[in-house]
Amino acid sequence: MKILVTETTRLGPLDLPEGVVAVPFDERQRVPAEHRDAEAVVLWGQYPDLRVFFADLPHLRWIQTLAAGPDRILALDLPRDIVITNGEHFHDDTVAEHALALALANLRRIPDCLTAQAAHRWDSTLGGIQPLHPADRVTTLWESNVVVWGFGAIGQVAAQRFAALGAHVTGIAHSSGERAGFPVVAVDEADAALRAADVLVMVLPSHPDTHHALDARVLDLLPDHTQVVNVGRGSTVDEVALVEALREGRIGAAALDVTEVEPLPADSPLWDAPHLLITPHAAGGRPVGVEERIAHNVRALLGLGGDMIGVVAR
Repeated sequence: MKILVTETTRLGPLDLPEGVVAVPFDERQRVPAEHRDAEAVVLWGQYPDLRVFFADLPHLRWIQTLAAGPDRILALDLPRDIVITNGEHFHDDTVAEHALALALANLRRIPDCLTAQAAHRWDSTLGGIQPLHPADRVTTLWESNVVVWGFGAIGQVAAQRFAALGAHVTGIAHSSGERAGFPVVAVDEADAALRAADVLVMVLPSHPDTHHALDARVLDLLPDHTQVVNVGRGSTVDEVALVEALREGRIGAAALDVTEVEPLPADSPLWDAPHLLITPHAAGGRPVGVEERIAHNVRALLGLGGDMIGVVAR
């Protein structure tokens, strides 16, 4: 069996069964003719037209995506006999870390400090003696209320990271209960949690049900001091409503690692929105544990033991 493995992420050695050959390839190009007999592929999904890409692989049996959510691949409605496995848990730690970094950057006013530094200005309003919990802004995660909207694998790790710094964390998910030791409220019962949020961390996937989940109504529920962080999918935020809320001071600040259109166009109003920190989809991109997952899933696919991990229901 031949398996194509993307070169865009440098992986370590793969422990594959005898008879399985891993071939590195550039997924930004069409599959070379000599490798179109491949039965499996490991990739992010970077080729501009994935329909053309997969049409070059008529013998395909399995797709292992490195992305946490295989949105682009699922949208193709590929034959049902092709197994698709996702990148669940590959990005839990790195995305949670980035969410924490974005929240702390705004809470600690790092963008303002960088502006003052560029102007060679010691801005005493950014340092010195300050109240721990002023009424008009959040200055620390200690004893803050953090709401994590999207309480899957990444959301739960993010909750642990924020709790480690003294935050009280509540999750929002499809159903209420307790997950990973944290209280979780259902989406249709989340208004009270949102009204109390000092920090709102969004880790929602792209789905018709989550489109513009953070809209004008939700933004109006949030306190004026709330810090919003999105490390999920750009489609989950109504960017027009977010810019308006920032300009009118109806939320404290925001940080986006994802946007509806990527790369973000130079003329997007997001660039000039006040108190908005933007990173270029930088939270993930460093998958952890890929080599072990590939080796396991190859063996499972070939009937050599175990079930495939991360199979996407279709």
